[in-house]
Amino acid sequence: MSRLHDLTLGDVLRENRRSYPGKAALVCGSDRHTYPAMDDRVNRLANALLADGVGRGDRVLWLGQNCHRVLEALLAAAKIGAVFCPMNWRQTAEELTFVVDDVDARVVIWQQEEIGEAASGARANATSRGLWLQHDAGGDGSYEAFLASGAPDDPDLEIDPADPVLMLYTAAFAGRPNGALLSHTAITTQDMVIGMLQEITGAYVYLNSGPLFHIATFMTTLATFHFGGTNVFTRRVDAEELCRIIAVERCTGAFLLPPTIDQIVAVNRDGKYDLKSLRTYPGKPEWTEMITVDTSAWARHPGGYGQTEVMGMLTLNSWGGRVEGTHGRSSPMVQLRIVDPDGNEVPTGETGEIVARGPTVMTGYWNRDAENEERQAGGWHHTNDLGRREPDGSITFVGPRTRIVKSAAENIYPAEVEGCIQKHPAVKEAAIIGVPDPKWTQSVKAVVVLNAGQTATAEEIIEHCRAHIASYKKPRSVEFVDALPRDGWMVDYDALDARFGGGGYPGGRNRSA
Repeated sequence: MSRLHDLTLGDVLRENRRSYPGKAALVCGSDRHTYPAMDDRVNRLANALLADGVGRGDRVLWLGQNCHRVLEALLAAAKIGAVFCPMNWRQTAEELTFVVDDVDARVVIWQQEEIGEAASGARANATSRGLWLQHDAGGDGSYEAFLASGAPDDPDLEIDPADPVLMLYTAAFAGRPNGALLSHTAITTQDMVIGMLQEITGAYVYLNSGPLFHIATFMTTLATFHFGGTNVFTRRVDAEELCRIIAVERCTGAFLLPPTIDQIVAVNRDGKYDLKSLRTYPGKPEWTEMITVDTSAWARHPGGYGQTEVMGMLTLNSWGGRVEGTHGRSSPMVQLRIVDPDGNEVPTGETGEIVARGPTVMTGYWNRDAENEERQAGGWHHTNDLGRREPDGSITFVGPRTRIVKSAAENIYPAEVEGCIQKHPAVKEAAIIGVPDPKWTQSVKAVVVLNAGQTATAEEIIEHCRAHIASYKKPRSVEFVDALPRDGWMVDYDALDARFGGGGYPGGRNRSA
């Protein structure tokens, strides 16, 4: 097999070893490794895994918090054709047991501190019997002892860049979470997009302060690695510790949510820590004075639309200038269409399902043949999300395609109607259900919660919809309630159906599997 056009994650590490021989690749507490030292450790771990019988397609599960060993384990798996899966360590023992068995992990790298009880429960209850290595301890059975047992020579195996190398579990559908498999090519391609938009170079120092089981953090981690930057890791989000790390390591980027930024401002009001190396979004005056305002395209027009299954982003607000749509233009690495339930592209301005194809799309869900057949029908990745293409070519995300109301021959997406109603100034939130209709199969019913002190009539809500969306989509009846029933944070549409007579859905249900 010719490798003339191949590029794997292992290849990126080999090249960075040559290109950045004295550059810090990983920093985690007192551990600091250059690219050559990192490559030596990755080779040792890869060879130890091979000696233990781990090979192409086998799964290596990470059950711990942020650490430099996450990237080491991913790259070791990459060099031998295995698949690395970082798991949400916040889950219960029962949830972790499901994943350990679902992955059928050959190796589980786990930690005792903070999550030892749940990890131990999963180990005791799982039917899968792989090798368990503790990464936050030394001695027999530890990650470090296992790594040290391997030779530092590069395994130098032929790896197909189209093979999966990373598995990230997504939100549950069909009653269970599902592992999205991402290839070497998906990662290296998205690295180029993220690196370009965030202006990542070899001088970039990224603080991994967000959870590495989420694509939102991991895609910048991987782009930083690909461009020869430095990845700095911290296990927990503590404002004082984040300030210290940024100041000492001169971090130029970090994953920081608004509540964390507020905590940092409170900790650093006296200017104890110099945070000027941090190039990020402006905000409140105190915060903006502490940092350097990022002028990259990503920072000027942040966000877009994406999901784990496409290695992060499908559309980007920072791509192609100002737009009419709420979520920017298609990434330069994907094809994107808006289609009807039969897979036909809908006209500009009409709502349909967002589908995509390109090198960043997942190879499929792990061990989910039925879901893969549905989600990859017709050679396109079906996102199960609704959107529309605006006249300028940009994309507006409408909402999840969880339900369809069938009225005569028309498919009506509740998320679109809900979004319209919620733009009414008197409305706090709204939910749409379908009620049986002898003439039209179903008709649309809106269940509406008004803002405190506001009033509106059913006729006003219906006329508001008629003015903003196609007439056939408007509700034919409106119910006002004090609050919508919820199952966790999600609206409980089954409860609404039971209370207001919903039914007649295609397939006899009000949500897709």
